[in-house]
Amino acid sequence: MSDKSEVRAELMKKRDAIPTEVRRAKDRLIRERLLALDEIKVSNLIFFFASFRSEIDTLEPMTLLLAEGKRIVLPKVDRKNHLLLLYEIKSIEELVPGYMGIPEPAVLSEERTITVNDIEAVVIPGAGFDEAGNRIGYGGGYYDRLLASIGKDLPVIAPAYEEQITESIPSEPHDIKVTMIVTDRRVIRCTG
Repeated sequence: MSDKSEVRAELMKKRDAIPTEVRRAKDRLIRERLLALDEIKVSNLIFFFASFRSEIDTLEPMTLLLAEGKRIVLPKVDRKNHLLLLYEIKSIEELVPGYMGIPEPAVLSEERTITVNDIEAVVIPGAGFDEAGNRIGYGGGYYDRLLASIGKDLPVIAPAYEEQITESIPSEPHDIKVTMIVTDRRVIRCTG
């Protein structure tokens, strides 16, 4: 399976097949491991994604972090410029369906705009990952462009179900690696 679209389809099929009750238990384990990370504990401004379809639940961890006084930033898709615009949210109640139905910030005022270099930690989605930190996204390249624009070293954390971890993800030179993967079984500190 060296073709990215085949790998993506196979990993999405595995993720979609996780039964609801099992998914809830896995979400809880991932949430506990994610929130226990030193990289999350020391960060005050954290970039997150809002979960969609069969992705790991991120609404609960965001709610808990907001209650702790952390600042949460979410992307809004700018289709025209093929970019992610970043906005701080104060509550998950501020999310509305956006591009392809994916939840994104509704409050788009200037004072909520965040630049990528203000962020202290990044939590990103993906269809699948390998232990070297290679990530396969959903094919739009939005997150690779966002990560490539960061001018400093940041923890790039991918919460994922164990079913999304595979031996090898085909990667290209422009693909940005994650620094750690948090699953329902373990925290993988990527070596790649």
